[in-house]
Amino acid sequence: MRSIWKGAITFGLVNVPVKVYSATEDHDIALHQVHDADGGRIRYQRRCEIDGKIIEYQNIARAYDDGERTVILTKDDLASLPEEKSREIEVVEFVPSEQIDPIMFDKSYFLEPDSKSPKAYALLRKTLETTDRTAVVHFALRQKTRLAALRVRGDVLVLQTLLWGDEVREAAFPALDEPTRVSSQELDMAMSLVDQFAGDFEPEKFTDDYQEQLRTLIDAKLAQGDSVDTDETFGREAAESDGGEVLDLMEALRRSVDKSRGSGSSGSSSSKKTDADEDSEDEPAAAKKAPAKKAPAKKPAAKKASKAS
Repeated sequence: MRSIWKGAITFGLVNVPVKVYSATEDHDIALHQVHDADGGRIRYQRRCEIDGKIIEYQNIARAYDDGERTVILTKDDLASLPEEKSREIEVVEFVPSEQIDPIMFDKSYFLEPDSKSPKAYALLRKTLETTDRTAVVHFALRQKTRLAALRVRGDVLVLQTLLWGDEVREAAFPALDEPTRVSSQELDMAMSLVDQFAGDFEPEKFTDDYQEQLRTLIDAKLAQGDSVDTDETFGREAAESDGGEVLDLMEALRRSVDKSRGSGSSGSSSSKKTDADEDSEDEPAAAKKAPAKKAPAKKPAAKKASKAS
């Protein structure tokens, strides 16, 4: 990894020099725009609307326009701001970790000690662990003032930038204004379904199905030329979208529990097909073959996660 920034965490008289690294990376397949007739790459030009000339990147400045006047801000102007020059990650308070709503988390960074002795780094890490608190810090990075949470992950200090309070929208949905009654039967059935899907979160068992399908499609086109039959590749999605109409909440919960238990193949089913049996025939073969004991806690969860993405 390559550090993107250097600075120092400060709290009281303690100074902890650190290097900052991006903690995450994007593995999505990169696609670009081309002319569909000949595959020629589509390029964008930075053209001045006044003189019509193409402008080189080094000659492009930023500006603020209030509708009547334009104020041009050069790179030197922006670099002269005191906040931009600061290399301090200032601790403003230590708060109970559970008080920070996860919806506020933005981007994550790893912090590496940047001094001959990592004692100050280790002291701060141990302090956060012992007190079970998160440090709320304030700093400037890439021409933007940021609020962040400083916490411990294993042996490493992690800096997670936070959204500002006014950047989190209020959720006001009319459908939730009216009280909704949930019966004890519905709650029991839902809790039974939760038990069937219960497990420990293991991020490595989840994959990005869309990116895998996209890679398969690209490889097929490379091997076969400009045309490829995608019917089989995406047939599973079509099958999943053809499910029957759900009658009511209790029936949906009952079917989910029965399917997760593998009841479709049990002796309790009658010779006459039920609606749930007919629906199950429209499901992909991979879902039918799921073992009754193990797969319900694992495979359906992965399947749902991929849909949500």
